[in-house]
Amino acid sequence: MTDSSIRRSYRGWALNETLEDYSLRYAPKSFRRWTPYVVATTALGGIAYLADFAIGGSIAVTHGVPNAIAAILVTAMVVFVTGIPIAYYSARYAIDMDLLTRGAGFGYLGSTITSLIYASFTFVFFALEGSIMAQALKSGLGLPLPAGYLICAFIVIPLVIFGMTALSKLQVWTQPVWLLLMVAPFVVIAVKEPGRYADWLHFGGRHPGGATFTLIGFGLGAGVALSLIAQIGEQADYLRFMPEKTRDNRLRWWTAVIAAGPGWVVLGALKQLGGAFLAFYVAHEVGLTRAVEPIEQYTRGIGGWLHVGALAVAVFFVVLSQIKINVTNAYSGSLSWANFFSRTTHRHPGRVVWIFFNVGIALALMEFGVFGFLNTVLGFYSNVAIAWIGAVVADLVINKPLKISPSYIEFKRAHLHNFNPVGFGSMLVASAVSIAAFFGAFGELARAFSPFIAIALAFVLSPVIAIATKGRYYIARPDELPEPLFTDEGLLSETSLTCTVCDIAYERPDVAACPFHEGTICSLCCSLEAGCHDVCKRNGPADLGMPVLLRTTPEALEKRGAVAFSRLGRRP
Repeated sequence: MTDSSIRRSYRGWALNETLEDYSLRYAPKSFRRWTPYVVATTALGGIAYLADFAIGGSIAVTHGVPNAIAAILVTAMVVFVTGIPIAYYSARYAIDMDLLTRGAGFGYLGSTITSLIYASFTFVFFALEGSIMAQALKSGLGLPLPAGYLICAFIVIPLVIFGMTALSKLQVWTQPVWLLLMVAPFVVIAVKEPGRYADWLHFGGRHPGGATFTLIGFGLGAGVALSLIAQIGEQADYLRFMPEKTRDNRLRWWTAVIAAGPGWVVLGALKQLGGAFLAFYVAHEVGLTRAVEPIEQYTRGIGGWLHVGALAVAVFFVVLSQIKINVTNAYSGSLSWANFFSRTTHRHPGRVVWIFFNVGIALALMEFGVFGFLNTVLGFYSNVAIAWIGAVVADLVINKPLKISPSYIEFKRAHLHNFNPVGFGSMLVASAVSIAAFFGAFGELARAFSPFIAIALAFVLSPVIAIATKGRYYIARPDELPEPLFTDEGLLSETSLTCTVCDIAYERPDVAACPFHEGTICSLCCSLEAGCHDVCKRNGPADLGMPVLLRTTPEALEKRGAVAFSRLGRRP
């Protein structure tokens, strides 16, 4: 036990929830004051990135248009289907991708690996988007690329510091202008040169077989496009601010969740196809190498309409697009790094610190010329990302319906094992096998389809391991608070309980009972506690009847809590 007089004080950035955005916590109902429309618009504003244009153009130039079209469309279907359960559970339980992963088969420390995977997604794509913006500044203003990288890196920081409060306004205000500018080159070409769309289908780029479909070309192209599967994590970081789903708003709620969750890939696929077309359209003027650069694509795309000022409009569009996406990359990266370091160091200086850290890594990648290795970087990354997403989705759509995974998402350290072999193990095996395939260990065909190997293995291994372990590694101990987690209507309780450690009140889903501090503890104080050595979980799952708990319903948690208290020798 510990002296109850000991208190933890959060200072500076960590204390200001306008800056923190509940980065390591459940997002309380009192903070989720935005409408479904605003949350969805903010989330969709983050997909304004032009890496889609570069990715689509790169696939078309490397593998030909027939392979590019097939790869982009199949990838979009995979990303859409896997994004639905993640979007739903994030919005339903008001938690970000990291907290969702903890409770979806990875465990408290097991999800630190996925935090690194997710963080790498944010800074890799920040670097790619920043490189695109720097290319625009060089074309329009003559600014050297290294200087452009610096501007692109630091221009987003003031906006990201203020989190959802500032980002929601930015995305809502700029979205109509961005949509108008995005479709402009395609409309211009359709009016001026409609025959170019038919010619596009015969573009072979550098593909040895020309404009012919091949399994290898399709698989390699899909591998590059599938690197974007982790984008659902950035969507979830916004969807956690969705208001509670009620009978009155359920249609708007579901529309917003689907549109802003998996729906991002609809626009994303269209942009990739657009990038493939524009790369073909400008290739004869600028060459295949520069044809994948969005600034070249856009400038010549609207050139048939704006004979004067086309470059200026193109630069404005690229800069606007890259600011809209890189504020999201920097924001989500700060959440991921904050989650990672809070668990591994038991320190939390505030989310804002990790904005600078994430942007600094991205700046280094830009200076090293990451854009020149686009296909290789994304092709490798997709193997790991899709293994992670596949393991999470398998738990949500297979293990939960089979009742070998808890019916709800538990993210608090006080209730989780450090490692759960269900998600953590299946991800490690799936990513290891797929990476080996990516480097040619199983032949050329397996190399091309390595990301599909990853997701197939993750989907198979997750339920197999869950059944083999009888689900005993999901919950380390039951919820012991007498205050129920859910209301009679099945909604998360908004009752506030004061944390014994920091003396701040938090809503019921964000707190747990703590025998070490002899009282209620909030999830962040629990994460940062280094002296307890998980004393609350020493009895182990067998002593607390976990197979029964896994089959429980939200309404039964109050009764379970009373039983757990008696087993710990305490009264509720």
